[in-house]
Amino acid sequence: MTDEAQPAPAAAPAPGAAPQAPPPTKTPMYEAMNAPRYLRQAQIRDIQQRSGSRLLCYVAGIGAPISRDDTIGLIDLLHNVPRDSNIDLLLHTPGGDIDAAEKLVSILRTAVGTGRLRVIVPDFAKSAGTLIALAADKIVMSDTSELGPIDPQVALADGRGNALQHSVLNYLDAYKTHCETLRTTPTDVPAAIMLSKIDPATVVLFEAVKSRARKLAEEHLNRWMFQQKKGTYTKIASDLMNPEMWPAHGQHISWEDAKQLELEVEYLDQNSDEWRSYWRLYCQQRLAIEDNEKLFESDYASLPMRGPTKA
Repeated sequence: MTDEAQPAPAAAPAPGAAPQAPPPTKTPMYEAMNAPRYLRQAQIRDIQQRSGSRLLCYVAGIGAPISRDDTIGLIDLLHNVPRDSNIDLLLHTPGGDIDAAEKLVSILRTAVGTGRLRVIVPDFAKSAGTLIALAADKIVMSDTSELGPIDPQVALADGRGNALQHSVLNYLDAYKTHCETLRTTPTDVPAAIMLSKIDPATVVLFEAVKSRARKLAEEHLNRWMFQQKKGTYTKIASDLMNPEMWPAHGQHISWEDAKQLELEVEYLDQNSDEWRSYWRLYCQQRLAIEDNEKLFESDYASLPMRGPTKA
Protein backbone atom coordinates (compact mmCIF):
# COMPACT_ATOMS: atom_id res chain seq x y z
CA MET A 1 0.00 0.00 0.00
CA THR A 2 1.64 3.21 -1.15
CA ASP A 3 -1.28 5.32 -2.37
CA GLU A 4 -2.36 8.14 -0.09
CA ALA A 5 -4.88 10.96 -0.22
CA GLN A 6 -3.53 13.88 -2.24
CA PRO A 7 -3.97 17.48 -1.08
CA ALA A 8 -6.17 19.82 -3.05
CA PRO A 9 -4.41 22.79 -4.71
CA ALA A 10 -3.99 25.59 -2.19
CA ALA A 11 -5.74 28.89 -2.87
CA ALA A 12 -3.50 31.93 -3.32
CA PRO A 13 -3.22 33.94 -0.05
CA ALA A 14 -4.79 37.36 0.08
CA PRO A 15 -2.35 40.28 -0.31
CA GLY A 16 -0.67 40.99 3.04
CA ALA A 17 -2.05 37.84 4.68
CA ALA A 18 0.20 35.59 6.74
CA PRO A 19 1.40 32.47 4.85
CA GLN A 20 -0.72 29.40 5.55
CA ALA A 21 0.61 26.00 6.58
CA PRO A 22 0.44 23.42 3.78
CA PRO A 23 -2.66 21.23 3.94
CA PRO A 24 -2.26 17.67 5.30
CA THR A 25 -1.35 14.96 2.80
CA LYS A 26 -3.69 12.44 4.45
CA THR A 27 -7.24 12.74 5.69
CA PRO A 28 -7.75 12.08 9.43
CA MET A 29 -9.67 8.85 8.79
CA TYR A 30 -7.10 7.55 6.30
CA GLU A 31 -4.33 8.25 8.78
CA ALA A 32 -6.25 6.58 11.64
CA MET A 33 -6.96 3.46 9.55
CA ASN A 34 -3.28 3.09 8.67
CA ALA A 35 -1.75 4.18 11.99
CA PRO A 36 -0.12 0.78 12.76
CA ARG A 37 1.53 0.76 9.33
CA TYR A 38 2.85 4.30 9.79
CA LEU A 39 4.28 3.31 13.18
CA ARG A 40 6.10 0.31 11.69
CA GLN A 41 7.41 2.33 8.78
CA ALA A 42 8.73 4.99 11.18
CA GLN A 43 10.60 2.18 12.97
CA ILE A 44 12.00 0.98 9.64
CA ARG A 45 13.28 4.49 8.84
CA ASP A 46 14.90 4.71 12.27
CA ILE A 47 16.62 1.33 11.80
CA GLN A 48 17.83 2.37 8.35
CA GLN A 49 19.41 5.55 9.69
CA ARG A 50 21.40 3.54 12.21
CA SER A 51 22.35 0.64 9.91
CA GLY A 52 23.08 2.53 6.70
CA SER A 53 21.13 -0.11 4.73
CA ARG A 54 17.68 -0.21 3.16
CA LEU A 55 15.45 -2.51 5.21
CA LEU A 56 12.95 -4.69 3.35
CA CYS A 57 10.65 -7.03 5.27
CA TYR A 58 9.05 -10.32 4.21
CA VAL A 59 6.99 -11.73 7.09
CA ALA A 60 4.76 -14.75 6.42
CA GLY A 61 2.25 -16.72 8.44
CA ILE A 62 2.73 -20.45 8.91
CA GLY A 63 0.17 -21.22 6.19
CA ALA A 64 1.61 -18.83 3.60
CA PRO A 65 4.58 -20.53 1.90
CA ILE A 66 6.98 -18.92 -0.57
CA SER A 67 5.26 -18.84 -3.96
CA ARG A 68 5.46 -17.28 -7.42
CA ASP A 69 3.13 -14.48 -6.33
CA ASP A 70 5.87 -13.18 -4.02
CA THR A 71 7.51 -11.54 -7.03
CA ILE A 72 4.83 -8.84 -6.86
CA GLY A 73 5.57 -8.10 -3.22
CA LEU A 74 9.35 -7.97 -3.68
CA ILE A 75 9.13 -5.69 -6.72
CA ASP A 76 6.91 -3.35 -4.71
CA LEU A 77 9.56 -3.18 -1.98
CA LEU A 78 12.27 -2.41 -4.54
CA HIS A 79 10.17 0.29 -6.23
CA ASN A 80 12.35 3.23 -5.14
CA VAL A 81 15.54 1.44 -4.07
CA PRO A 82 18.53 2.58 -6.20
CA ARG A 83 20.63 -0.11 -7.85
CA ASP A 84 23.81 -1.09 -5.96
CA SER A 85 22.25 -0.35 -2.57
CA ASN A 86 23.09 -2.09 0.68
CA ILE A 87 19.96 -4.06 1.53
CA ASP A 88 18.88 -5.86 4.68
CA LEU A 89 16.07 -8.41 4.20
CA LEU A 90 14.14 -9.21 7.36
CA LEU A 91 12.85 -12.71 6.55
CA HIS A 92 10.33 -14.91 8.35
CA THR A 93 8.93 -17.86 6.39
CA PRO A 94 8.06 -21.56 6.79
CA GLY A 95 9.56 -22.28 3.34
CA GLY A 96 7.86 -23.18 0.09
CA ASP A 97 8.60 -23.33 -3.65
CA ILE A 98 12.36 -23.50 -4.35
CA ASP A 99 11.83 -22.22 -7.91
CA ALA A 100 10.07 -19.15 -6.51
CA ALA A 101 12.88 -18.75 -3.96
CA GLU A 102 15.45 -18.82 -6.77
CA LYS A 103 13.60 -16.07 -8.64
CA LEU A 104 13.36 -13.89 -5.52
CA VAL A 105 17.10 -14.28 -4.96
CA SER A 106 17.83 -13.33 -8.58
CA ILE A 107 15.70 -10.17 -8.33
CA LEU A 108 17.17 -9.21 -4.96
CA ARG A 109 20.81 -9.78 -5.90
CA THR A 110 20.34 -7.80 -9.13
CA ALA A 111 19.05 -4.86 -7.07
CA VAL A 112 21.94 -5.17 -4.59
CA GLY A 113 24.51 -5.28 -7.40
CA THR A 114 27.82 -4.10 -5.94
CA GLY A 115 26.17 -3.44 -2.57
CA ARG A 116 25.85 -5.77 0.39
CA LEU A 117 22.97 -8.10 1.22
CA ARG A 118 22.24 -9.25 4.75
CA VAL A 119 19.35 -11.56 5.65
CA ILE A 120 18.00 -10.93 9.16
CA VAL A 121 16.17 -13.90 10.70
CA PRO A 122 14.18 -12.73 13.74
CA ASP A 123 12.33 -16.02 14.23
CA PHE A 124 12.72 -18.67 11.51
CA ALA A 125 13.50 -19.08 7.82
CA LYS A 126 12.94 -22.71 6.88
CA SER A 127 13.77 -24.86 3.85
CA ALA A 128 13.34 -22.55 0.81
CA GLY A 129 13.72 -19.66 3.27
CA THR A 130 17.11 -21.10 4.24
CA LEU A 131 17.99 -21.20 0.54
CA ILE A 132 17.27 -17.45 0.34
CA ALA A 133 19.42 -16.83 3.44
CA LEU A 134 22.33 -18.70 1.81
CA ALA A 135 22.31 -16.07 -0.97
CA ALA A 136 23.22 -13.33 1.52
CA ASP A 137 26.70 -12.01 2.19
CA LYS A 138 25.91 -12.46 5.87
CA ILE A 139 23.04 -13.87 7.97
CA VAL A 140 22.07 -11.87 11.05
CA MET A 141 20.84 -14.09 13.90
CA SER A 142 20.22 -14.07 17.64
CA ASP A 143 18.98 -16.53 20.25
CA THR A 144 15.44 -16.58 18.79
CA SER A 145 16.65 -17.20 15.23
CA GLU A 146 16.60 -20.50 13.42
CA LEU A 147 17.26 -21.84 9.97
CA GLY A 148 16.12 -25.26 8.79
CA PRO A 149 17.30 -28.18 6.68
CA ILE A 150 16.94 -27.66 2.94
CA ASP A 151 14.13 -30.14 2.49
CA PRO A 152 11.95 -29.42 -0.56
CA GLN A 153 8.26 -30.19 -0.21
CA VAL A 154 6.34 -31.66 -3.15
CA ALA A 155 2.54 -31.95 -3.30
CA LEU A 156 1.23 -35.35 -4.40
CA ALA A 157 -2.36 -36.55 -4.75
CA ASP A 158 -3.44 -39.14 -2.19
CA GLY A 159 -5.88 -40.93 -4.54
CA ARG A 160 -8.91 -39.12 -3.11
CA GLY A 161 -8.29 -35.77 -4.73
CA ASN A 162 -6.33 -34.32 -1.81
CA ALA A 163 -2.90 -32.79 -2.43
CA LEU A 164 -0.56 -33.73 0.41
CA GLN A 165 2.86 -32.20 0.98
CA HIS A 166 5.69 -34.73 1.10
CA SER A 167 9.20 -34.18 2.43
CA VAL A 168 11.60 -35.11 -0.36
CA LEU A 169 14.40 -36.03 2.04
CA ASN A 170 12.21 -38.16 4.31
CA TYR A 171 10.60 -39.95 1.35
CA LEU A 172 13.98 -40.82 -0.18
CA ASP A 173 15.39 -41.79 3.19
CA ALA A 174 12.46 -44.19 3.76
CA TYR A 175 13.03 -45.71 0.30
CA LYS A 176 16.72 -46.21 1.01
CA THR A 177 16.04 -47.73 4.46
CA HIS A 178 13.47 -50.27 3.17
CA CYS A 179 15.71 -51.25 0.25
CA GLU A 180 18.66 -51.89 2.57
CA THR A 181 16.47 -53.87 4.96
CA LEU A 182 15.22 -56.18 2.19
CA ARG A 183 18.73 -56.53 0.81
CA THR A 184 19.96 -57.93 4.13
CA THR A 185 16.69 -59.58 5.22
CA PRO A 186 14.62 -60.56 2.15
CA THR A 187 11.88 -62.07 4.36
CA ASP A 188 11.17 -58.82 6.22
CA VAL A 189 7.42 -58.48 5.53
CA PRO A 190 6.90 -54.95 7.00
CA ALA A 191 9.74 -53.57 4.86
CA ALA A 192 8.32 -55.27 1.76
CA ILE A 193 4.86 -53.82 2.42
CA MET A 194 6.24 -50.31 2.97
CA LEU A 195 8.42 -50.49 -0.13
CA SER A 196 5.44 -51.55 -2.22
CA LYS A 197 3.74 -48.27 -1.29
CA ILE A 198 6.60 -46.20 -2.72
CA ASP A 199 6.20 -45.25 -6.37
CA PRO A 200 9.43 -45.66 -8.43
CA ALA A 201 8.49 -42.67 -10.61
CA THR A 202 8.11 -40.55 -7.50
CA VAL A 203 11.56 -41.65 -6.34
CA VAL A 204 13.06 -40.48 -9.64
CA LEU A 205 11.20 -37.16 -9.40
CA PHE A 206 12.27 -36.58 -5.82
CA GLU A 207 15.91 -37.39 -6.62
CA ALA A 208 15.81 -34.71 -9.31
CA VAL A 209 14.25 -32.19 -6.91
CA LYS A 210 16.86 -33.00 -4.26
CA SER A 211 19.68 -32.58 -6.76
CA ARG A 212 18.32 -29.23 -7.90
CA ALA A 213 17.99 -27.94 -4.32
CA ARG A 214 21.57 -28.93 -3.52
CA LYS A 215 22.83 -27.28 -6.72
CA LEU A 216 21.00 -24.04 -5.85
CA ALA A 217 22.46 -24.03 -2.33
CA GLU A 218 25.97 -24.53 -3.71
CA GLU A 219 25.52 -21.79 -6.31
CA HIS A 220 24.23 -19.30 -3.76
CA LEU A 221 27.10 -19.95 -1.37
CA ASN A 222 29.77 -19.94 -4.08
CA ARG A 223 28.58 -16.74 -5.78
CA TRP A 224 28.12 -14.62 -2.66
CA MET A 225 28.86 -15.79 0.88
CA PHE A 226 32.04 -17.64 -0.15
CA GLN A 227 33.08 -15.28 -2.92
CA GLN A 228 35.82 -13.64 -0.85
CA LYS A 229 36.88 -16.57 1.30
CA LYS A 230 37.91 -20.16 1.05
CA GLY A 231 35.54 -22.73 2.43
CA THR A 232 33.82 -26.02 1.85
CA TYR A 233 30.54 -24.61 0.58
CA THR A 234 29.70 -27.92 -1.12
CA LYS A 235 29.93 -29.65 2.26
CA ILE A 236 27.61 -27.03 3.80
CA ALA A 237 25.00 -27.68 1.11
CA SER A 238 25.34 -31.43 1.63
CA ASP A 239 25.12 -31.12 5.42
CA LEU A 240 21.96 -29.01 5.19
CA MET A 241 20.34 -31.84 3.21
CA ASN A 242 21.51 -34.68 5.44
CA PRO A 243 18.57 -36.45 7.21
CA GLU A 244 21.00 -38.08 9.63
CA MET A 245 22.07 -34.64 10.89
CA TRP A 246 18.57 -33.15 10.74
CA PRO A 247 15.97 -35.96 10.97
CA ALA A 248 12.92 -33.67 11.04
CA HIS A 249 11.78 -31.23 8.35
CA GLY A 250 11.27 -28.51 10.96
CA GLN A 251 14.57 -29.15 12.75
CA HIS A 252 15.99 -26.17 14.62
CA ILE A 253 19.33 -24.88 13.28
CA SER A 254 20.49 -22.19 15.69
CA TRP A 255 23.02 -19.44 15.12
CA GLU A 256 25.58 -21.66 16.84
CA ASP A 257 24.76 -24.57 14.51
CA ALA A 258 24.98 -22.20 11.52
CA LYS A 259 28.42 -21.04 12.63
CA GLN A 260 29.56 -24.63 13.09
CA LEU A 261 28.47 -25.25 9.51
CA GLU A 262 30.84 -22.35 8.62
CA LEU A 263 28.12 -20.02 7.39
CA GLU A 264 28.80 -16.27 7.68
CA VAL A 265 26.70 -15.41 10.73
CA GLU A 266 26.55 -12.06 12.50
CA TYR A 267 25.31 -12.78 16.01
CA LEU A 268 23.48 -10.02 17.88
CA ASP A 269 22.83 -10.32 21.60
CA GLN A 270 19.06 -10.49 22.15
CA ASN A 271 19.35 -7.72 24.76
CA SER A 272 21.21 -5.35 22.46
CA ASP A 273 19.40 -2.25 21.21
CA GLU A 274 20.01 -3.30 17.61
CA TRP A 275 18.40 -6.73 17.97
CA ARG A 276 15.54 -5.39 20.06
CA SER A 277 14.66 -2.94 17.28
CA TYR A 278 14.41 -5.82 14.77
CA TRP A 279 12.45 -8.00 17.19
CA ARG A 280 10.00 -5.20 18.09
CA LEU A 281 9.33 -4.53 14.42
CA TYR A 282 8.90 -8.24 13.64
CA CYS A 283 6.42 -8.75 16.50
CA GLN A 284 4.25 -5.89 15.25
CA GLN A 285 4.37 -7.19 11.67
CA ARG A 286 3.56 -10.74 12.72
CA LEU A 287 0.50 -9.57 14.66
CA ALA A 288 -0.64 -7.58 11.62
CA ILE A 289 -1.24 -10.74 9.56
CA GLU A 290 -3.16 -14.00 9.84
CA ASP A 291 -1.57 -17.44 9.46
CA ASN A 292 -2.43 -17.57 5.74
CA GLU A 293 -1.12 -14.09 4.98
CA LYS A 294 2.20 -12.41 4.18
CA LEU A 295 3.36 -8.86 4.66
CA PHE A 296 5.86 -7.13 2.38
CA GLU A 297 6.92 -3.88 4.03
CA SER A 298 9.50 -1.12 3.71
CA ASP A 299 9.69 2.55 4.62
CA TYR A 300 7.69 3.28 1.45
CA ALA A 301 5.47 0.28 0.71
CA SER A 302 3.23 -1.98 2.78
CA LEU A 303 1.60 -4.84 0.89
CA PRO A 304 -0.37 -7.57 2.69
CA MET A 305 -1.02 -10.68 0.57
CA ARG A 306 -2.91 -13.93 1.12
CA GLY A 307 -1.25 -17.29 0.70
CA PRO A 308 -2.73 -20.01 -1.54
CA THR A 309 -6.21 -21.06 -0.47
CA LYS A 310 -6.95 -24.72 0.25
CA ALA A 311 -9.56 -26.51 -1.81
